Amino acid sequence: ARGRDYVPVLQAGANLAASGAAGVVTMSLSGWDTHNNQGAENGTLAGRLRQLDEGLAAIKDTMGSKWERTAVLVTTEFGRTVRVNGSRGSDHGTGGAAFLLGGAVNGGRMPGDWPGLAQSALYEDRDLYPANDLRALFKGVLRDHLGVSNSDLHRSVFPGSKSVSALDGLV
Repeated sequence: ARGRDYVPVLQAGANLAASGAAGVVTMSLSGWDTHNNQGAENGTLAGRLRQLDEGLAAIKDTMGSKWERTAVLVTTEFGRTVRVNGSRGSDHGTGGAAFLLGGAVNGGRMPGDWPGLAQSALYEDRDLYPANDLRALFKGVLRDHLGVSNSDLHRSVFPGSKSVSALDGLV
């Protein structure tokens, strides 16, 4: 989905989950590879983030009382540089972002390591340091929320990832 299409797409996924037709729904939202005029309030990235916010609110509203048993994981495909580039945007970087929300989530904290944004904490003097493996986040949610065994996580879901431990206490 692109731009203003995010909300209906996220709403459709929520409708599937709320109806019981699907226990797990995955969606991909494109249009995030912006490099210029991203804007804090009115730029391209700001608009995408606003649509994501409205779409996540629509999921919560659609789920109704099922929201209490819902976990939503939002991740990025790639990171961004910390500093703004010459065209008022950002370039591809190393560390990315992830959000975990829902009524089933033990929230109010940042799981994993947060290296910060101080100059001394940056990776290659430009990027958010990749301190956490996203597979650990996925593994924690899949194990604790959906009951997927650690052996299945290591063998079938993320083959060759036995060295990556699931984050505990997420849901």
